[in-house]
Amino acid sequence: MELEKFAKQLRLLIELTQNRRLTIEEVSQRIGMNRRSIYRYLDALKAMGFIIIKEGTRYHIDAKSPYLRELTDGLQFNEAEAVTISQVLNSIYSNSPQIRDLRAKFANLYDTEVIARHGVDKLLAGRISTIYQAIREERVAILKGYASHSSGVISDRIVEPYVFLHENNEVRCYELSSGENKTFKLNRCQEVALLDLLWAHKDKHQPFFTDLFHFSGDKKMPVTLIMGTLASSLLLEEAPDADRQMTVLKDGKVRLDTEVCSYKGIGRFVMGLIDDIEIVDSPDFVKYLQEKAEVLTKKLGL
Repeated sequence: MELEKFAKQLRLLIELTQNRRLTIEEVSQRIGMNRRSIYRYLDALKAMGFIIIKEGTRYHIDAKSPYLRELTDGLQFNEAEAVTISQVLNSIYSNSPQIRDLRAKFANLYDTEVIARHGVDKLLAGRISTIYQAIREERVAILKGYASHSSGVISDRIVEPYVFLHENNEVRCYELSSGENKTFKLNRCQEVALLDLLWAHKDKHQPFFTDLFHFSGDKKMPVTLIMGTLASSLLLEEAPDADRQMTVLKDGKVRLDTEVCSYKGIGRFVMGLIDDIEIVDSPDFVKYLQEKAEVLTKKLGL
């Protein structure tokens, strides 16, 4: 009997410390404890030093409570670290259940509204937080009053959001009306709301990539370069991750085997260092550069 009572007390503690706000009725249903006992145990926890916070009819236990702080100090991340991890998790597109579980566990440990507020205004933070929930729970959202940059039309857009882009300021979504994957800027909508609908088109969500030159897209094109010391050093300064795609050759030059989402970024890099770069086995990229060279020649009147 004592063990059963202790188990319920422990369950109460767990339920109210996982970044949840629950009513007494919800707690009762979750752990099978009557309301009177819940109030009694909450008073006991408060007397022990736990910080019990009530928001309307909902309760939670503050993570800064003394005992919890002692237990988690070595495991918790500070706010800056939590923001960085959150941005990494949100920028990964994957159907992997492990990624989904990581997002869910992270949301249980850290206040997503605090993370959303990091470096952005309050209105945008609210939209980011709602989209974060939609991705984590695989739910449909509505971008209310979205202003399209291309058409200038303001309308509501019903979407399945699945990955954040550009430090959470943009989100990649499957739009139900057009049947297309599109990128939406969160500062162009008036409000984001969740619908009581789960994703129905998950198989149509296309992965979205960002290349070494900071261009994004849902397609990748292979490019191979042979670079001298200057070009390879400058590339590593701009994109340290490039070293994973680089191979030092016997003559000291460096071979880069990469994939890009657009030729614009790598094209600018190559054209600025053309004396120190050789393009290898990349006919489409060569054609792109030839077209750009023709445009430049005409502009210069040569």
